[in-house]
Amino acid sequence: MSRMTALSSPLLLGFDDIERVLDRVTKTATDGYPPYNIERIETPDGNMLRITLAVAGFSREQLTVTVEDNQLVIRGAQSTDTDRDRHFLHRGIAARQFQKTFVIAEGIEVIGANLADGLLSVDLARPAPERLVRTIDIATGEAGE
Repeated sequence: MSRMTALSSPLLLGFDDIERVLDRVTKTATDGYPPYNIERIETPDGNMLRITLAVAGFSREQLTVTVEDNQLVIRGAQSTDTDRDRHFLHRGIAARQFQKTFVIAEGIEVIGANLADGLLSVDLARPAPERLVRTIDIATGEAGE
């Protein structure tokens, strides 16, 4: 039995991938580590978005920012090998790995990333869409000719 959704309407043509994107977003939205902010920044060139993640304890070498199939993927991996010579009486700060995925729309470009004071900021450009109006010629005669 096939699953019926609001995107199954015959009036919505070409939106086949949206349901897969929504499924991907709902699966990754439940993970709360690391905490993050998303803000809109008004610039003279247009709108920018900034994603800021709290990555205290991670060095630049332990973080990667990639764009894969319209997804911004931020990964962090700390190694516990450097702690072998240390003897903890209490260990409340765990060496933890994470992967945070953000689905980005077509046309959004990742400008760059910056790590300062335990915060990783990733800037994205959101150019203003061009309004395109195109007139379609109407042919006369039988359909399919």
